[in-house]
Amino acid sequence: MIHKIYSNLPSFKNLELHTGLNILVSDKTPGSTDQQTRNRAGKTTVIKLIHFLLGGDCNNDSIFKHDKLIEYYFGMEFDLGDQRVCVERSGSDPNMIIIKKGDTSSWPIPARKENQKGNLFLSNTEWKVNLGNIIFSTGESKKRDKNTKYTPTFRSLISYFVRREYDNAFGTPYEQSKDQKRWDWQVALSFLLGIDWKISRKWQLVRDKEKALKELKKGIGEGLFDSIIGTVKNLRTDLAIAESSTKELKEQLKNFRVHKQYYKLEEEASTLTLQMNKLADQNVINNQLIKELDDSLSSEQPPPVDSVDKLYKEAGIVLPNNVSKRYEDLLKFHNTIIENRKTYIEQELEKAKENIEKNNENLKKLSERQSEVMNILQSHGALDQYYKLQEELTKKEANVESIKNRYNAAKQLESQTTLFEIERKQLLVSLTRDFQEQNEKLNKAILAFEKFSKSLYEEAGSLTIDESINGPNFEFRIQGEKSRGVNNMQIFCFDMVLTKLIHERKLGPGFVVHDSHLFDATEERQVAKALKVGLNLANELGIQYIVSFNTDDLNKFSPHLFDASKYVLPQKLTDAREDGGLFGIRF
Repeated sequence: MIHKIYSNLPSFKNLELHTGLNILVSDKTPGSTDQQTRNRAGKTTVIKLIHFLLGGDCNNDSIFKHDKLIEYYFGMEFDLGDQRVCVERSGSDPNMIIIKKGDTSSWPIPARKENQKGNLFLSNTEWKVNLGNIIFSTGESKKRDKNTKYTPTFRSLISYFVRREYDNAFGTPYEQSKDQKRWDWQVALSFLLGIDWKISRKWQLVRDKEKALKELKKGIGEGLFDSIIGTVKNLRTDLAIAESSTKELKEQLKNFRVHKQYYKLEEEASTLTLQMNKLADQNVINNQLIKELDDSLSSEQPPPVDSVDKLYKEAGIVLPNNVSKRYEDLLKFHNTIIENRKTYIEQELEKAKENIEKNNENLKKLSERQSEVMNILQSHGALDQYYKLQEELTKKEANVESIKNRYNAAKQLESQTTLFEIERKQLLVSLTRDFQEQNEKLNKAILAFEKFSKSLYEEAGSLTIDESINGPNFEFRIQGEKSRGVNNMQIFCFDMVLTKLIHERKLGPGFVVHDSHLFDATEERQVAKALKVGLNLANELGIQYIVSFNTDDLNKFSPHLFDASKYVLPQKLTDAREDGGLFGIRF
């Protein structure tokens, strides 16, 4: 229950509230628009103030950041748990919540002293954690991580009890804002009705995975992830080739033998090859020499004497005997030279043959050694070669693992849609089971809605809560529901249901606040009945129903329908004077 709303702004009109029905009235001058009345009088601002003091956001466009308000604090005295507390907050430092009254030692996060002024304070985040745990037992903590994602929060829950017209909270009964996500209203309403909200949370986690999968498939379809994931058919081929190559290298390493003098043997093998090539070259030269020497032996023959005589006779000349004698001596000398040359050639020929034979013997020895060395080199390896092979194996194994992971990811990707469908069906089974187990709570909500709607209309409305493949659904029906007024009364009835059920669980803020816009386009008779329902429920539960009205709207229904004057707060607002609004100033 809220006892007081105040400010140190001198012109601010402090509000004193009480148990039961509290009607804040604003006089609307003729010709004023609804927007002008809201801005000047401040009925809607009361709701902004309540949210501001209950941890609402204070962005740069917040009214509390306005130049004329930013330096002032605003406060609220209200019941929190089993004690009355008083808190203050200012637009100049919206992250600081000053605790002016109340024992915070038993709170989840106790307040601490401010260094400069000595005030007890909490950060706004800490304040919301305390409010969530004390008012709704949400189990909230200051830490927000993946485990606290999509869980009930104080700010989401309290907005069903203080609906904000400027957030379009009067669109549907199950949404307290036009921007509220499906998961948020499913989780929040499940929590408030006492059914398993964790099932709705799991549904959103599935939606997240489905969304990620959809984006991933879209990216794959556009070729954005081919190098990262690839397709199953291509990766299957790559994996088979990579595994085969790795297996071969493993076998090679298994049979690898290290020789300590591997590089010396490599050097020796190279030297042997050079030596053998040199000997082979020498044999080629010697064989060529032998051929040339053989040819020389064949050509070394002196011309016969009679051939010389014959030559001269044919020329008609007869040589004298002494000339023939001298020619024979010359021929004899020539033969001696030929014999000597022949002996020399034969010696050179023998020498060449001996060189070839000697070279062949050396070639044989060198070849045998070369074969021995090469066998060692082929059957062994150097230590650093072994390390290189090991390094190569590590790379290949890593590549196999990478391809395998991508292959499994690709397979999972192709089958994930089916898995999500299965997961949704499993959640549907869980939700159906929970509905069966919590049937009494659901029936309470259904019957309470019927009762409240019956109080407003001749024909009772209905609340349907059912299971779907997308989580719990809430449907509301009241005769003539297509009209705006009837739709707003659906919201009114549902708010009364939530207030009643949460109070029975000994939870809730102890108040419900409705802006006058909830009653726009609603017939006077239904407005009067709604105020009576709110009054009766507040008195029955010992809580507070706060509602704002323009004077002319409140006067539309006669006192015999509902005498609202008894519940009008003494502090009235008006847009007729500069100081007539809540702040007492215009800006």
